[in-house]
Amino acid sequence: ELGPGLRRLGQILKDQVPAWGGGWGGWTPPGTPPGPRPPEEADVVVVGGGVVGWSVAYWLKALEGQRHGMRVLVVERDPTYSRASTVLSVGGIRQQFSLPENIQMSRFSASFLRDINEYLGVLNEPPIDIQFQPSGYLFLAPPQGAARLEATVRLQREEGVQVALLSPTQLKAKFPWIDTEDVAVASYGLEDEGWFDPWTLLNAFRRKAVSLGVHSCAGEVRGEGGGDTQRGTPPLPPLGPPRLTLPPKNLQVHMPDSLEYQPVACAIVVNAAGAWAGELLEAAGLPGGLRRPPLPIQPRKRYVYSWHCPDGPGFSCPLLIDTTGAYFRRDGIAGNYLGGMSPSEEEEPDPGDLSVDHDFFQERVWPRLARRVPAFASLRPRGAWAGYYDHNAFDRNGVLGPHPKLENLFLAAGFSGHGLQHAPAVGRAVAELVVKGRYESLDLGRLGCGRL
Repeated sequence: ELGPGLRRLGQILKDQVPAWGGGWGGWTPPGTPPGPRPPEEADVVVVGGGVVGWSVAYWLKALEGQRHGMRVLVVERDPTYSRASTVLSVGGIRQQFSLPENIQMSRFSASFLRDINEYLGVLNEPPIDIQFQPSGYLFLAPPQGAARLEATVRLQREEGVQVALLSPTQLKAKFPWIDTEDVAVASYGLEDEGWFDPWTLLNAFRRKAVSLGVHSCAGEVRGEGGGDTQRGTPPLPPLGPPRLTLPPKNLQVHMPDSLEYQPVACAIVVNAAGAWAGELLEAAGLPGGLRRPPLPIQPRKRYVYSWHCPDGPGFSCPLLIDTTGAYFRRDGIAGNYLGGMSPSEEEEPDPGDLSVDHDFFQERVWPRLARRVPAFASLRPRGAWAGYYDHNAFDRNGVLGPHPKLENLFLAAGFSGHGLQHAPAVGRAVAELVVKGRYESLDLGRLGCGRL
């Protein structure tokens, strides 16, 4: 009788005292932070679990040369990604930039995405399909912008980009649905341009990185333990040497929906916090002199609208950038479209939430689209969402590499709308700096903090 009695007692205990972490019945004690807790120590902490942060984590493990040699932790404060820039973007990739480094990163990323299963494929997992739509980008230029667009195309061709210049007559022949009024010239990407599914790419990076041993946790990095934040701290010189290497510090990782925090001792920090990268550096507990010059990266709210138009452009529709700044692309093959426009500086919306201004579409975006594509005069709005740009107010290009005064703090943010498409190249570049001390695949030195 003793054996059956003990088994009954064990079952009663299982039913009444559930296991930690969702074992018997999936129950978690009230007040317990969801998800795994961060480790107490890590070699590298990547702050930000968007596509850039996970790309950095993946490349760190891919380049380290030995399995389990480096402990990498990715901290993401929004594990649902409901407010993440990555998954709220329209998923575009283009080669048509005016800066050689951006072109080179796009070419690297296009090659990476073409062979994505060779990089990010996981044994016994289904192959990755990012649903790439190779429909190209189409930039329209008015007469006053024609010379600049032509010069940019010459630079792109020097970098190996396949791009065509179209006159208004050629443009109308290629895309009969376009009204070519006020268009002097257009540039059309012929290869490695279009759009893909951002969520699939993010998950592919995350899944592969975890399979290589990367740790992750949900939480918010709010400061650095041991940093001297007292008012009496003498400021360091704003420019020039010496550069400092901080000893291993305790990052304070605050648990979501909890007052708990976990100190994580680490040697290197990568700031990949996107639109909040500047805010993170301000809150890092560093002396005032180490925060100058400030990181000019700010969150900017951008709206994406969707609509239906059965008579709109067909399957060959590219991602069109109008002379007015309005843009749109096809969304599937059933007459659905996505688009929007960046507001003027005077109309910048409050980034405090992700509410959508539908009047902005009615008053600003729709008239411009209907003028360029007459069929859109009868479109039917379907919905909308808002997402964040990590806007670099200095020059709208990414900020990469070590902090100008702290050699073990690396930055990877400020891409101003093209972080998704450059993530494969950015992740490798930052990992090369951490692991090997220099750029090897691409020389991105001009995107460093020194220019700020």
